[in-house]
Amino acid sequence: MRLGFNPHKDKKQIKSDYFHQVVIPVYIPNEEGYFKDSFVILQYCLQSLFKTSHQKTYFTIVNNGSCDEVVDYLNSLYHKKKIQELIHSTNIGKLNAILKGLTGNQFTLITIADADVLFVNNWQEETYAVFEAFPKTGSVSPCPNSKLLKYCTTNIFFEKLISESLRFRNVKNPKAMKSFAGSIGNPTLFNKHHLKKYLTVSNNDVHAVVGAGHFVGTYRSDVFQKLRHSYSVFKLGGESESELLDKPVSYQGYWRLSTEDNYAYHMGNTLEDWMPKHVKDLKRNNFVYDKAPHLSKVKSNAFVNWIKIKVFSRILFRKSFWMLFLRYKGLTKSEAKEY
Repeated sequence: MRLGFNPHKDKKQIKSDYFHQVVIPVYIPNEEGYFKDSFVILQYCLQSLFKTSHQKTYFTIVNNGSCDEVVDYLNSLYHKKKIQELIHSTNIGKLNAILKGLTGNQFTLITIADADVLFVNNWQEETYAVFEAFPKTGSVSPCPNSKLLKYCTTNIFFEKLISESLRFRNVKNPKAMKSFAGSIGNPTLFNKHHLKKYLTVSNNDVHAVVGAGHFVGTYRSDVFQKLRHSYSVFKLGGESESELLDKPVSYQGYWRLSTEDNYAYHMGNTLEDWMPKHVKDLKRNNFVYDKAPHLSKVKSNAFVNWIKIKVFSRILFRKSFWMLFLRYKGLTKSEAKEY
């Protein structure tokens, strides 16, 4: 039996001051073997995030079946109001956990990051600069990767094929790229040419690297309003990131870009001496944003996008055409052969 009248019925939500959400799924089932250092690394991840993010950032943590020690830690952060939203679940898979974190809120920008990312000062400011300089930007990674220039990026090539604004430039921080390669256990990921030059798009003094990874990235929120899939059958990997994080950006006519310099590090699952010092040396972000960065509306046509992604890529990525393209955009003949 119901008595009385619910005082909140038919009342609209109060508009939030937050405009940038950060979603981090956490799966640390124990502190043994592969996960031996994961709890400490999670703490460094969140400490770096709290120190480097501005006050209008909304933190969502999705506990995806972690052990009691991690649950207690996350609960304490929530009770101390360090994070705004904490979702507990059994292990439903990484991407399904992310999808849970995306619902029930409305933000301009959404950052999705793994629980082993170490954020660096100015990661938000530099990310916003890319969104504002390039109106078609759909996602921005703070970690440039020269080898991702062909991954879900053919719409950029189609639109900027003969433009002088699409050119190879010298890599700004090759040391950070080497660090990323080492962090994923593949120190030879980049050859000498990848560490020397990357493909960029420019608008006046702002340069962005073509392509982006998905271990950390910031997205227009509307990218996730038109997802073709709302569930992943994979616990981790498979095609889950590709189908739910990468392809939706380019399929909706947006560009996938990265910042020119490096503003986040991948720590992996092994604690290293440089990590605590790096977190300690970070400066607290006290900058106050009056409003979200301006994002231009982008008109998109599904058929045209299909032409750019499926048809144009088959032509451009033929070896002979690709070599010509690389040279046209600034590589030497020998660089193009080994790129």
